[in-house]
Amino acid sequence: MSKRSPYSSAAITLHWLIALLVIGQFIGIQYAHGLPEGDPSTGTVYMIHKSTGITILALTLIRLIIRLTESFPPLPVHMARWEVILARGTHILFYLLLLIVPLAGWAFAVTPERGLDWYGVLPIPALPLSGARDVLHDVHEIAAQGIFYLFFLHVAGALKHHFLDRDDVLTRMIPALRRTRG
Repeated sequence: MSKRSPYSSAAITLHWLIALLVIGQFIGIQYAHGLPEGDPSTGTVYMIHKSTGITILALTLIRLIIRLTESFPPLPVHMARWEVILARGTHILFYLLLLIVPLAGWAFAVTPERGLDWYGVLPIPALPLSGARDVLHDVHEIAAQGIFYLFFLHVAGALKHHFLDRDDVLTRMIPALRRTRG
């Protein structure tokens, strides 16, 4: 087992930063949906949700560029073909959904009438797709649910590799585990 992760520090940092932001999005939107109608904080909560979505989109694009320019770390040789297909498919689907969810959200939620200043600082223009707002809203919600379920599959796979297979798949993204593992 090598001492260094086959992923760059930038890739690892973006992986965890995007994961934390996505988890925050799920928590934040549940909070927003629980606010009483007319609550004055609703607009702020949705502004943060939209701004964080734009941030996730930008970070995902950077992560994708890094992913395409770095070599793919080899998967453990013990993996069955179906596991390799599932692992690669999960990652590809994550990238697609991490692009689709914020793009659909941006397209339906940021209109010329309802603008967005990214965290109150930088104006974000409306996308020219507001005519399909209902469809885009549905795409946003369904794709977000896909991320939610894919997240659990991803975590289950990482834990399986760590505890059952006892390989280095999880420690590639959590290098500190390498030092604690015997």
